[in-house]
Amino acid sequence: MMVDLILTVCMVTNPESCREERLSFQARQSLAQCVMLSAPYVAQWAGDHPNWTVKRWECGWPDEREQKI
Repeated sequence: MMVDLILTVCMVTNPESCREERLSFQARQSLAQCVMLSAPYVAQWAGDHPNWTVKRWECGWPDEREQKI
């Protein structure tokens, strides 16, 4: 089952400039467990994108993304 880790990230040099990033990965657990286990993925994304800072994150089902568009 796929789940999306949804990050809200903002530019370090312009904190008002924010966007959403979605990371999809295989999950065997609930969304709550996804959130609890997601810190290493968030840290890796932040390390790979030093010009951005992660303000918050949550987990969601990929189907929810399609419904919001």
